[in-house]
This record gives sequence, structure tokens and C-alpha cells, in this order.
Amino acid sequence: MRYNILIGGEAGQGPNILTQIIGEALTNNGNYAFYSRDYQSLIRGGHNFNILTFSEEPVWSNDSKIDILVCLDNKTEEIHKKDLKPEGIVLKNSDENMYYAGRIFKLLCLDFKLLEESLKKLEKNFNENLKNAKKGYDEETKNLCKLTERTNNNLFLNGNQGISNGAIQSSIDIYYAYPMTPATPILNELASKENLKVIELENEIAVINAAIGSSIVGANVMVGTSGGGFDLMTEALSMTGIAEIPIAVYLAQRPGPGTGVATYTSQGDLNLAVNFGHGEFSRIVVAPGDPKEAQELTNQAFYLSQKFKIPSIILGDKHLAESFYTINEKPLIMKIKNETSLARYNSYEKDAYGSATENAKIINSNIEKRLKKIEEIKKETEKFSRFSVYERKNSENIVISWGSTKGAIVDAIKDMDVEFIHLKYIEPFPEEIKEKIIAKNIILVENSSTGQLAKIIAGKTGILIHEKNKILRYDGRPFFADELKGEIKRRLR
Repeated sequence: MRYNILIGGEAGQGPNILTQIIGEALTNNGNYAFYSRDYQSLIRGGHNFNILTFSEEPVWSNDSKIDILVCLDNKTEEIHKKDLKPEGIVLKNSDENMYYAGRIFKLLCLDFKLLEESLKKLEKNFNENLKNAKKGYDEETKNLCKLTERTNNNLFLNGNQGISNGAIQSSIDIYYAYPMTPATPILNELASKENLKVIELENEIAVINAAIGSSIVGANVMVGTSGGGFDLMTEALSMTGIAEIPIAVYLAQRPGPGTGVATYTSQGDLNLAVNFGHGEFSRIVVAPGDPKEAQELTNQAFYLSQKFKIPSIILGDKHLAESFYTINEKPLIMKIKNETSLARYNSYEKDAYGSATENAKIINSNIEKRLKKIEEIKKETEKFSRFSVYERKNSENIVISWGSTKGAIVDAIKDMDVEFIHLKYIEPFPEEIKEKIIAKNIILVENSSTGQLAKIIAGKTGILIHEKNKILRYDGRPFFADELKGEIKRRLR
């Protein structure tokens, strides 16, 4: 049984900390929780809300219908009461968020000591928070469900934390960034670590050029940004392609073009990640679907960038970056060897001495060397899991997707005659999936308006996905598992 709690209020009223405390308690209790954030680009006011979904079985997404509605303001009930289940519960009439923490712990039969421990970790206003929480706990008279308490080694992480952990385990030396949602939290995550430089510069052009300078003198470097910032980096990234400079880039997507909708989610930058820059050169594009994959693929991106001296793009989005997942498996991590040596670097075609050249024979040789590298990279990536397959293998119905849509799809297709292929490597593309999808009913799920992955699949395999089989969402919101289930069923008919 899945349960959904929606916690809403104005910016500044604390829905995030309330959701985090409940999610961590459920995870520490041996259950599974997932929550996503919906917030406006405001410091105060407006309407923000989080949806927390939990179960005794793994959960990777939210549903559209609500079991418990927590109203930190009147607007929350007005907006979301339509989504409340007939037997749903509304908690309201208090502006103290820890009061609601107490009530929810009672509703879920969670030990109050877990809440007290969480409040101690907050440090600030402990006595006041504990008083409000105890009041809520004592006043609540209902029980929604009885959860089984189990021992576990579960972690409660979001995608940005997965990216940060992967970078740290890849021996990153310097992280450069200019703040841009949803990549900004990486600055704080990495700045809290010892023996690691985190440098915020005045703009993305400064960021990428400083990173290149650090890389060529031997530092293991990553930069982070969103689509608009990545646009500004692409000229310098072209230089890394010709000069053979290793660099890892975290591209955290949000809706565009332009500023778009700055605090919401999208998968509209896939083409940008695969085709950035001018000229022809190799790049890696990996797309994690949860924090564990974020950790592993970041590590692999560093490895491949260093081995082949190319840019590696870790392609995420706001939904992955800021949503919290219960993770119960350890990531597979490899040690990264930095082999960068001092040399003459520039953006020209160059001879054996690093000097710029216009010699036709040398130009041809350099280009052929870069083409050969493409094949070497393809062969090297075969040692990794470039895609995953879920549910009924060898079904005639294939759902295919990439990135953060993974969670909603995995939850939606349970007990359905569907095979789900989740792509983790976009470039180089795992062309062997052609044998898996040929002559099948293929359904694409993507947070974009044009279905960019379908065009890549067509170009790499020659297989077309019918327009009627493209399930696309492009309003800045992620997919709900229950709604997606209905959409997939319609395509199966």
C-alpha cells in the first residue's frame, strides 16, 4: 500500500524541513520514502508544496491523489483539496510546522523518540519545536497505517547529493560554478568537504575557462550549471575537444528556452548535451535516474574524461536534483587516475610540438585520431551498465526513457505486460538495444514537448517511434505514477 502526504504553505513556512524529518524517520524505520518539491521562484509568499510517498515496498515517485493534506496556510487546502482521497485527512489551523510533525508521527504510529532525535539535530529552537511536536502528537487521535519497523542500511538522498558523492569519490580537486537552479546546492554540498576547493565566479564563461586552466595543470575538475549557463560554456568546451582537456560538467536541466521556469523540471536539453559545440569531437553524455546512478555515473564520467581527455556531461534535471529517494544498495565506484601532463595547450590544430599548424597532412592525421577515439570510447563503455531493463523482459511492449522519468515508470508498470529500458548512456549510444526494440510496440516517456530521445533512437537504429506512442509532459512538472500508468495502458490498447 502506498500513501501520499502533501505538505503545502508559503515560502519560508518550512514545508521542506517538515517533509525531510518525516521522510528520514520512515527510512530509518526500515520503510521506503520518496518526496519531490514544487516551489516558485520566491523567497517569501507564494505557494510551495512537497509530496511525500511512502510504503513498505520500494517507491520511486509520487501519485496524484493525497492521503494526508498538511496545510501550513489556507491556500494549500483551497488548491489541493480536490486531490484528496475520499477517506483522506486534512491537518490545518496551526502555523507551527513541528506541531504537524507530531500529528503525522502519531498518524503513522512512528515512535516519538525518532522525532525528538531529529529535532535535536536541527539544534535551533529545540525546546520550542519539541513542545509543539508533543502537542501535535498528543492531540492526534487517529491512526492511518501501521508500518513494520525493520533494521536496514537505507540512505535518504537526493540527486545532487549523489552527484556530489560521486565527484568526491572520483578524487575531485576543484569545483567551479556560478549559482543557477537546480545545480546551486552542489556548491554547498562540496564546500562542506575538506581538501576540496569550491570556487564561485562571476559568470559561466569565467567558470569554464578557469576550470580548463586548472585541468591542464593537473587538477581533477568539475563545473556545474543549468541550460542557460551551459550555452555560455560551449565555445570553451569545443576547445577541450581539440586540445584534449579532461573536464566533467554537471548539466542540471530546467525548462527553457531563456530563463523559462527557473524552479521547475524538464528534459529539454538532451539535444544540447549531445550536440554542443562547433566542429566534430568526442564527448560523454550520461543521464542518471536516481541518486545511486548519479553517484556511479558521475564516477564513470570522471574516469572516461580522464582516460580519453574529453568533456563528460552528467545530464540531470530539477526533479532528480532535489527529490529525495530511499537507497538500499551501495554504488559501484572505481578509483580515478589523473594522467594529465604538462604540455602546450591551445585551440588550434597542432603539430607534434603543440604549435598551431595549417599543414593538410597533419590536420587529416589529427582528425583521424579523434575519429579513432570515438571507437575506443565505445569499446571502453561496454564494461559499464549503459542501460537497465525492468519488469517483463522480452515483452512485445517496450517503454523506453532516460533520466529522472525512471522512478515514475518503474512504479507505474508493476504487474503490466511491459519491458522498460532505462537508458543511462546517451553518448556513446548503446546501439545493441536495436535488437531489443525492433518490431516491438515502443512507448517513449519524456519530460519534453518534442520527444528528443525518439530522434536520437531513430538516428542510431533507424527505428521510428509513432507520435501516438510518445507520452510527453512539458509543463515543468514530473510524471505521477498513477497517471502515467493510465497513459501507458492507453498505448497498449
